[in-house]
Amino acid sequence: MSLQDRPDQDPAGGLKKILYTVAKIRQMGVGPAAKALRSNNTCKACGLGMGGQQGGMTNELGEFPAVCNKSVQAQSTDVQPPIPREAFDHSIAELQELDERELAHLGRLNHPLWKAPGATHFTMLDWPTALTRAAEQFSRVSPDRSFFYASGRSSNEAGFLLQLLARLYGTNNVNNCSYYCHQATGEGLGNSIGTGTATVELNDLNRCDLVFIIGANPASNHPRLLHLLQKIRQRDGQVIVINPARERGLVKFSVPKSPRSLVSGGTLIASTYLQPKIGSDVLVMQGIAKAVLEQGAQNPDFLKAYTNGAETYIAHLQRLAWEEIEEATGLTRNELQTAGAAYAKSSNACFAWGMGVTHHLNGVANVEEIANLALLRGMTGKPGAGLLPLRGHSNVQGIGTIGVKPVLASNVFEKLQATLNVTLPTAPGLDTMAAMQAAEQGNIDAALLLGGNLYSANPDSNWARRALDAIGFKLYLTTNLNRGHVHGIDAGTTLILPVAARDEEAQATTQESMFNYVRLSDGGIDRLDNVKPESWILAELAERLLPASPINFAAFKSHQKLRQIIAKTVPGMEALASIDVARKEFHIANRVLHKPRFNTPDNKASFCTNTWTPISRSAEYPFTLSTIRSEGQFNTIVYENDDSYRNASHRWCVLMSNTDMETLALKPGDRVTLRSAQGEMTGVEVVSHDLPAGNLMAYFPEANVLTSTDVDPRSKTPAFKATPVAVESLLN
Repeated sequence: MSLQDRPDQDPAGGLKKILYTVAKIRQMGVGPAAKALRSNNTCKACGLGMGGQQGGMTNELGEFPAVCNKSVQAQSTDVQPPIPREAFDHSIAELQELDERELAHLGRLNHPLWKAPGATHFTMLDWPTALTRAAEQFSRVSPDRSFFYASGRSSNEAGFLLQLLARLYGTNNVNNCSYYCHQATGEGLGNSIGTGTATVELNDLNRCDLVFIIGANPASNHPRLLHLLQKIRQRDGQVIVINPARERGLVKFSVPKSPRSLVSGGTLIASTYLQPKIGSDVLVMQGIAKAVLEQGAQNPDFLKAYTNGAETYIAHLQRLAWEEIEEATGLTRNELQTAGAAYAKSSNACFAWGMGVTHHLNGVANVEEIANLALLRGMTGKPGAGLLPLRGHSNVQGIGTIGVKPVLASNVFEKLQATLNVTLPTAPGLDTMAAMQAAEQGNIDAALLLGGNLYSANPDSNWARRALDAIGFKLYLTTNLNRGHVHGIDAGTTLILPVAARDEEAQATTQESMFNYVRLSDGGIDRLDNVKPESWILAELAERLLPASPINFAAFKSHQKLRQIIAKTVPGMEALASIDVARKEFHIANRVLHKPRFNTPDNKASFCTNTWTPISRSAEYPFTLSTIRSEGQFNTIVYENDDSYRNASHRWCVLMSNTDMETLALKPGDRVTLRSAQGEMTGVEVVSHDLPAGNLMAYFPEANVLTSTDVDPRSKTPAFKATPVAVESLLN
């Protein structure tokens, strides 16, 4: 049955999304919403990026309006009034009963909150007391028994100051949320082409004739990408979706920006839709590559001139049996050959992927195989073609660029020491999972968490709660409360400091998109009377904690000063030094690859040939579960509890194929228990969804109680997308 003939072809998006956006704007107030969305500030949602100096609803190509419901959702929690003081008359135990959506919608945090060991309630502090207590707590701790963590919503300026503070304090235990999302991308692309970020710019998507969307659902998570996919289809290009779940928005989407799409009842997005078994990505990519070889469509001139290892890779594909591929992936030879034929005909192909690729114990291998497939036909290193990891948080890539990671590049390390006349620690630092494991073992006494929700971002929720609770002092910087601020805080001391949102900053800040494009946000919106900029808080803490430091941290309250240091020490960021004067946003140098010259010692890319290892399943745990985000969610932030694109009215549910429901004698609406080696979810509602038999989906972070702390040995990323589980009916 073709995509066009399927009975459930009502498009996603469309008028309902427009009405939803209008309702959200009315809820925020038309004036505040318009001010937030039209100001010269970068979007706070996904890494696709928009806003900055061309205006809040304009992208780097000057396209207007470049806005989506994710942008509006992200603004909706920031324009809230302060949390009423009376809310903190309630105990922490009572706050723990609230879900992510309820906590996010309490309002904005507007006062420092203190929780002493054994206390049952938060108490409010003034700023001088809060900062003094924070410094006192860290001064009692050996630096090697601490860690510093950042989410991807902070600015480049705050992130740079965070990692500098940590290193001068004496630790390289500096990490960020990318270890739990696209670290496998950085590792895999680094091994293949010598750089860990996208090789394309936004305009390359207007030049290509084929896009692969692999292990991602941009209809929910990067909605503005759908307009670009729509344009590809309208110019007779192809979109190949590879995803175990058949997502409605990737089949047909009514693009709100396009009158033609709205009037016509939606645009067909996927020209080919492959639904492999969870965890079989290596063989899916190799199967498509094998089909390309059988058609003689590889690019031998490119392989010879610009790559290493092609002979070994091709020999591996030739030995690989179609029967093995079909058995492992659940796809037919014909399906893979159809995708291979479309790729063979393509002149300019782009490959985009999300955490459905990286959230596996072999996530790095998955990324390497995508790169292999691109290199096989010379689709990296020319305009209109290349590799595009779909980043989540709006500045997660920038946070990595400016050094919020355990190990700095040697040239950055040396330049920092020379420029600032300091000596930095050289001990290997802890990645995010290693820091959490050290905490659970009682080896972490203090942690500073800049944004994010580390509790809900971690696998195995019961373990995460224990690990965080074992940290003696936790310092959180945040705009809103989330479950990470009320869970895992029972035993120790906690201090929560309210920060200005990006568009409230007193000084301009910068952010980096997934296209390596650096934007300048003006800030300047005045909403709350007692929040502070992240950089101001970090500088104040550094002054108190490191009074003998050779660094004048008071000077680093100036974002311009911070940008000048970044420009001197981080390659490719030289233009940052004058961005506040020139107001000229820019692509980071030497990342967009429009010529086949790769960032490797010999300037050649490498084929990384992988063998496939199946997911371990047993009679006790016969199903494979993937955690997913909903349409009304951004990472751990839940804006709406329903999922309009999957017909789920709430989040305590499991999505299951009709085949599996028949096997288990279940029907939609029945309740089951999901059980894994780590934990269980009881009373979960069954929702019908188009999935391969034996494969299930449940919502993140609720389903994290089932997931394991095992990680990909190369990227240290947990396998959120592949957990062996059992399903037990509550009807028996």
